[in-house]
Amino acid sequence: MFGTEEKKMKFTRRLTIWVVLASVIMVFRYLSGILAHDNRLPLAASCSSSMSGSGNKPTHSQTHSQTTDSLIQTNVCSPMRNIMFMKTHKTASSTFLNILFRFGEKHKLKFAFPDGRNDFSYPSPFLSSQVKDYKPGDCFNIVCNHMRFDPQEVAKLLPKDTVYITILRDPAVMFESSFHYYNKAIPLTWGIGGDDQLSKFLHNPWAYYTPGAYNSFYLRNLLMFDFGFNNNLEPEDPDVVKAIQGLAGRFHLVLIAEHFEESLVLLKEMLCWSMEDLVFFQLNARRRSSVSQLTPQLRARALAWNGADWRLYRHFNATFWAQLEAYGAERMERGVKELREMNAKLRAICIEGGDAVDATKIQDSSLLPWQPVGDSSILGYNMREDVPTEYRALCRKMLTPELQYLSDLGVNLWLTRLWGWIKTF
Repeated sequence: MFGTEEKKMKFTRRLTIWVVLASVIMVFRYLSGILAHDNRLPLAASCSSSMSGSGNKPTHSQTHSQTTDSLIQTNVCSPMRNIMFMKTHKTASSTFLNILFRFGEKHKLKFAFPDGRNDFSYPSPFLSSQVKDYKPGDCFNIVCNHMRFDPQEVAKLLPKDTVYITILRDPAVMFESSFHYYNKAIPLTWGIGGDDQLSKFLHNPWAYYTPGAYNSFYLRNLLMFDFGFNNNLEPEDPDVVKAIQGLAGRFHLVLIAEHFEESLVLLKEMLCWSMEDLVFFQLNARRRSSVSQLTPQLRARALAWNGADWRLYRHFNATFWAQLEAYGAERMERGVKELREMNAKLRAICIEGGDAVDATKIQDSSLLPWQPVGDSSILGYNMREDVPTEYRALCRKMLTPELQYLSDLGVNLWLTRLWGWIKTF
């Protein structure tokens, strides 16, 4: 009897905590909505010319209709500095964001940053008015924070010669990552009992999923949602084909997370960057024990449930392999080898123990990455104390998590910090 009463009390406490958490999340979303009021500016106010002294000056074609052969560069070129990176969720995008931050800081480029938070009022559609201190006609070099993509609104911020880049990941693996990272912020999943919630969800998703419910977009076709489309479309819907065609005409290069190094080598060629610009450490990796291993059956279910994302991914994965073929296998192998050797050298110089560690073992709080609600599964790094002076600044920047780097770049993250305080309360 005593055990039954104790269980009831534990359940009541747990329910109370989650009701309070849900209320706080809604208030947070409301505050964000106030700051992100719809203030659409006329398209005529778009930024239409390259920024003086910092524009893109390629010697090869960068039109949307370019063939994969145009990636192979034969002439001298200047580094491209006008970049739009569409940052998708759970796709290694934070690792690439660190590369962009370092490049922009090195060349003193102008970022379009959010105001008060680390994203552009996501999941609300992007508006140019969400950019801190934006005035019609303002031009920026780099846009790269999380948003729900709206190409017309983004175009208002950037010169016409801007290179558009994004990154995709296998939707089954991405779904597993998203499910575990966000599930405590998705009320729809709170009723899934037991240890293997992912398996239970995938065996009968419609028992738990309601289109349009709070944060439900994290549970289905998240890539489609991030790009501004209806995430509840079935893969055979004509609108999915139109969406893919539209993205293919907008983005000059789509990186593939499963082939991150090869993607960076292609990017180096397209942007005329140096290999030094592209060195990286993997950021926001999860502790292995927190990752659910997808059986072939579960993988098939995840792909079927995220069918629109799967169709999107297959299209751009095929495009990616065509670009690799045009670049040349031996040439690509040399590029990847060079990048890996540079990364390995820096890893030995910068990282204590040479690898990522559990969040509880990170000694410097300024290197502690953001953690999901109710968990601490995201790994981080300790920087060696004996880093040579000439590498110290680079090591620090490469190891700095996204939020801390944004603060270093002058972004006021009061709303994000408030939410961080609340979720750990």
